[in-house]
Amino acid sequence: MTTLATPRAGQRTPGSTAALAVPAAATLLALMNYTAPMATLTETSHGLAAGGTARIWLMSSISLGLAAALLAIGSLADDHGRRRVFTGGAVALAVSSVVCAVAPTAPVFVAGRIVQGAASAALLATGLGIIAATFGAGPRRARATGIWGAMLGLGIALGPIASAGLTAAGNWRAWYWVAAAGSVALGVAARSLAESRADRPRGLDLPGLATMSLGIAALVAAITWGRVGWTRPGVLALFAAAAVLLAAFTAIEARRREPMLDLGLLRRRAFLLSISGALVTGLAVIGVMSYFATVLTLVLGLSTIASALVLAIWSGLSFVTALQARRMPARLPAGRLLGAGLALSAVGEFAMIGLTPDAHWWRFAPGLALSGAGSGLANAMLARVAVDSVPADRASMGSGANNTARYLGASVGVAVVGAIATGSGDAPSALAHGTNVAMLVSAVVALLGAALAAALATGR
Repeated sequence: MTTLATPRAGQRTPGSTAALAVPAAATLLALMNYTAPMATLTETSHGLAAGGTARIWLMSSISLGLAAALLAIGSLADDHGRRRVFTGGAVALAVSSVVCAVAPTAPVFVAGRIVQGAASAALLATGLGIIAATFGAGPRRARATGIWGAMLGLGIALGPIASAGLTAAGNWRAWYWVAAAGSVALGVAARSLAESRADRPRGLDLPGLATMSLGIAALVAAITWGRVGWTRPGVLALFAAAAVLLAAFTAIEARRREPMLDLGLLRRRAFLLSISGALVTGLAVIGVMSYFATVLTLVLGLSTIASALVLAIWSGLSFVTALQARRMPARLPAGRLLGAGLALSAVGEFAMIGLTPDAHWWRFAPGLALSGAGSGLANAMLARVAVDSVPADRASMGSGANNTARYLGASVGVAVVGAIATGSGDAPSALAHGTNVAMLVSAVVALLGAALAAALATGR
């Protein structure tokens, strides 16, 4: 258990308003920042004189920092103080946002985005851990985690719109100054949070932390770089390094008395549900939706702001659905609702197949709405399962593991969707055909994820 007492159902915990509002605001900012370059990639690339390979890193570098740091930071927060790590994440996000805002070259910008990813990991993992430590299991936690999950959808909706609007009004760098100011505000607001940590810290697992972080970083880097050639020696070397490091991490954790990640959790169906559900969400939902706004611009000729507004049908419905997920009957297990969310996302993606250069944007509105509703339901349930599937004093670690799977899946999803969509060429008709194939593959994967979630939810 944690040093912050667990409240009874229905009991209001002192400081609970801040314990929900501050992590929710942090998640909103982190996701807005994560998606901001989607709408301004052309302007950013031009401003930094970035070539084809560099453009890939401009978009994907933040995923490297996120995926590599989430689990490690979540575990550190449980042992050394969630508020302390949260505040450190806010400071790091402010500094790295300034670096991005003033970056003279693409490598400097990419470095800033990687640090932004690690800083965002601190906000995401500890924020959900703070919520779990404040709200006991039951309806109040379900409401709180639903609001936290809703911020994922809202951040995805607002990020491209805000960055595109600021770019149109001035310069693409303006968003990063806004992100820096928001991060400073979060750091100040964190002073209102109560500190929470495990009663019995496990100590710093340096070998596990190093091998896991470096292994995940190598894997995400290989996936990102692989988009320009999967058989390049550097890409293959990164995949090999990832395999060795992650195998070493597994061996280290299996032998430690108090590991950073208790491998025994993998025998829990609820933990497997949290990890697999997040992985499928990243792979089959975030991957294809991250690419769709760009496709609307390239194939249909929509402006960047118009494309972001169309995509907001999906992300906006995700936000609304996640907020309302707490109204679902309590007798329905979170695992079954997660499966239903993934199935609904799949139905929406099936409905979006049929892109052609002469199509109208409203042709995709029903599919975007269905997929958005499914994504919102899945996000709310994933947030709940992430903290309910681990011991109470490891809530931030559970959040970190869940989000690691989500953003690792998103990295793979973006790479696979990009490869399929551009496989027949860059002409609008060829890109439209490739996108339809990618949408079909994503829908099938989402359906398989829904079936897996249902099996894990009902099995023993």
